[in-house]
This record gives sequence, structure tokens and C-alpha cells, in this order.
Amino acid sequence: MKRLLKFLFLNHSDRLLLINTFLLLLFVNLGLWLLPFSQLRTLLNKINQPNISVNQTTIGKIIWAVDVSTKFVPGAKCLARALTCQVLMTRRGYSPELRIGVAKDEQGKLEAHAWIENQGKVVIGHLANLSSYKPLPSLPRNGL
Repeated sequence: MKRLLKFLFLNHSDRLLLINTFLLLLFVNLGLWLLPFSQLRTLLNKINQPNISVNQTTIGKIIWAVDVSTKFVPGAKCLARALTCQVLMTRRGYSPELRIGVAKDEQGKLEAHAWIENQGKVVIGHLANLSSYKPLPSLPRNGL
């Protein structure tokens, strides 16, 4: 009940952003489970165009919406969060860069992590040990 009241007391644009972010994160998360990555990227690319009719939203607000939505999408991990953030930022005129990096843990097991950078700064997906991840080559821009 407390969460519902918080939601209802948000202003209209924040409620709309939160609903859209939740639905997009849910779609991306399901897509990561059900589709080949290249097919998901193709689908996301169709909605990943700057849109002047979408209100300008701060990066902080976008991150807030992704963080809140993540609490309600079971299994949403760093890649789903990063892809969702990338779409939302691009639609609002930002130029986010999706980064995927790999590292080995203490046992030598390979780990991967995804994050978004904007103008050289990590905006979502920051980890204390992020510098230990070796970034993979960037994906082509036209593919998301």
C-alpha cells in the first residue's frame, strides 16, 4: 500500500516515465531470455530513435526510473538495465554508450558486466571493481 501511495503522489510525468520504464525493462528482460541477442537489438533499434515529442528528462530521473523498475522485474540484471537505460536516454537525445566487460574472479571464473557511459562517465552499472573488467569492443552504433 505504501508503494502505491508513493506512486500516486508522483507527478504525471514521473508516473508516465516509471510505467514506460517498467514495461521496457520487462520487455528487454524477457527478450534476453527468449530471443537471440542480435534479434533483441534489432527490435530495440526500432524504438531507439531520438524522439522530439518525448519530454527532456534528466539522466538522474532515467536512472531513478530504471532503479525503481528493477525492484519489480524479477531477474533483471545489469544487461537488461543497461539496454533499458540506453533506449530511454537515446529517445531523449542523449548519446549513451553500452559497455560490456569481462573479468575473472578469485577462482578464475569468467564474469561479465554491462554498464552505460555518457560523455565518458558511468551513469548506470557502476561497480567498485569496474576497472577490473576488460571492456569488449563496442557494438556498432546502428545496431543500438
